[in-house]
Amino acid sequence: MRITLTSVFVDDQEKALRFYTEMLGFIKKNDVPLGEDRWLTVVSPQDPGGTELLLEPSGHPAVKPFKEALVADGIPYNSFAVDDVAAEYERLRSLGVRFTLEPTAMGPVTTAVLDDTCGNLIQIAHQAG
Repeated sequence: MRITLTSVFVDDQEKALRFYTEMLGFIKKNDVPLGEDRWLTVVSPQDPGGTELLLEPSGHPAVKPFKEALVADGIPYNSFAVDDVAAEYERLRSLGVRFTLEPTAMGPVTTAVLDDTCGNLIQIAHQAG
């Protein structure tokens, strides 16, 4: 068994696509119209056949209070691995990405938390090996 798809609820799919591709560097894999919404996925350019991230519309009534509670508590919705948290933090800040947590060492893991502009906090992390 393996994970092939995970999702993040987004307030606006087009805005999310721009953020996740232009800022974070993912590439669009699927874009299938589904009425008002789309089956819209992105993947890592380092693993284009790997796990897809679905930019899922947050229209369900349970999503808004769920996302708001996570953000209010500073809890990231997803975590993405990077090779160097400090370097990625600087790169993303130079692009205007807002962080709620600067690079922070937590034992063998260094993390930082960013705002994806679509209602979520996202963690970037690197584990020293």
